[in-house]
Amino acid sequence: MLDAEVIVEKFLETKLQVHPEVVRFIREQNDPSLIEKIISSIPVDTIVVSVHHIPAISGECDGARFNADPHIEIISGLGGTQGSTNIDNYLHLFRDRYQKLGGIIKSRFNAMPIEGLTSSKRYLNVECSLVGMTGEVRTTTNGHRLIDLEDTTGKISVLFNKNNDGFKEAVVLIPDEVIGVRGTLSGDGRIFFADTLYRPDIPHNNAPFKSKFPGKAALISDIHVGSNTFLEEAWNNFLEWLSKSEISYLLVAGDLVDGIGIYPGQEHELCIPNIYAQYARLGEMFCSVPKRIKVILSPGNHDVVRGAEPQPAIPEEFRKKFPDNCTFVENPAIISLQGVRVLMYHGRSIDDLIGLIPGASYQKGGNMMEAMLKRRHLAPIYGRKTPIAANYDDSLIINPIPDVIHTGHIHISATTEYRGVIGINAGTWQAQTAFQKQMNIQPTPGKAVVLDLQTLSYDMLDFN
Repeated sequence: MLDAEVIVEKFLETKLQVHPEVVRFIREQNDPSLIEKIISSIPVDTIVVSVHHIPAISGECDGARFNADPHIEIISGLGGTQGSTNIDNYLHLFRDRYQKLGGIIKSRFNAMPIEGLTSSKRYLNVECSLVGMTGEVRTTTNGHRLIDLEDTTGKISVLFNKNNDGFKEAVVLIPDEVIGVRGTLSGDGRIFFADTLYRPDIPHNNAPFKSKFPGKAALISDIHVGSNTFLEEAWNNFLEWLSKSEISYLLVAGDLVDGIGIYPGQEHELCIPNIYAQYARLGEMFCSVPKRIKVILSPGNHDVVRGAEPQPAIPEEFRKKFPDNCTFVENPAIISLQGVRVLMYHGRSIDDLIGLIPGASYQKGGNMMEAMLKRRHLAPIYGRKTPIAANYDDSLIINPIPDVIHTGHIHISATTEYRGVIGINAGTWQAQTAFQKQMNIQPTPGKAVVLDLQTLSYDMLDFN
């Protein structure tokens, strides 16, 4: 892969500055000739080469918000980009998921349609590959793993023998994920015996992008303003530290306020019982954040937007008290900070993943972020705790590959690194609630993660 500094220097030789996303695109294409092609095709009065000069990536960045600060962009998830939902869209939503994630898998090997496999006897006992979406996933009485697999042409039962190498991955299969399988069809043509399982996954050779320039971001989530367990002292300690820090960006991944009527009896745990007043108070709090810091705010399941994901940005009527350095985005959203892509996702689907993946727990939040990355999907399971909006396209697919995935929701801090992608969950600013005590969940409040954009090193800071 081309070196970022070499690319920048080539543009500087012609007295051109170049946007970090353009540098990233050239690196990913690994084609040195692209530099000359771009330079020769841009208008003569160009000073900064941006994504708008390159059709191949301007489409990817449709709807991006280019701020006065050229080092921050909303690549996807800009407020107002969520279309209307329609129950009839669900069929296309899942087809879109199958086509995009299945396409990633099919790019690695040849796969045949299920109908083609089952309609001809010539494939009996012949090794071949399939790509499909999982339906019911279960363990047989003999301890094997049996999966219903479906593509656009048909459906078949896939069996992973407990003695085969592929069984270990089959144990953590969940409904509605897109996978590839390699194996043979049974003699009666009813069961596909699989020995290998493939996921869309992050490529082994994935290389994270690092900013050429110094810059630091603070990542937090789950402030829960309005709750009587909000930790105001820890928050004030955080604000005081921000005022003296080198932080340029502050990202908040959902549950900005505690909300109203989120769960039975919540009214007894609120110190601000009005939803407008909760956001007004939060806005006043962010007025104390230094104006030099760009603040990005996305919603969560406690916020005043629909519960179904993807969630729209916080409505304008609730933003009146917020300062101008605050930008509101959807959940999920991809933010480019000096070229470093941060995927912000509140993380409600972690509840479902924990309920279905053996050995998963709230104390292992890093594993849950890895589970999303392996499946290249933020909320693969339909019909459980995480409602999915009936959108025409599946915007919960993880594409493009981020450098950082930033989650919240579970109130327990966690970090991980998986194939070049950093996973960060800072925890919460709320002490243990009555519900969490009942569930024996021990939150880790009052923490923030500081990410160095130039090195991608990070530190967990405690403000209690």
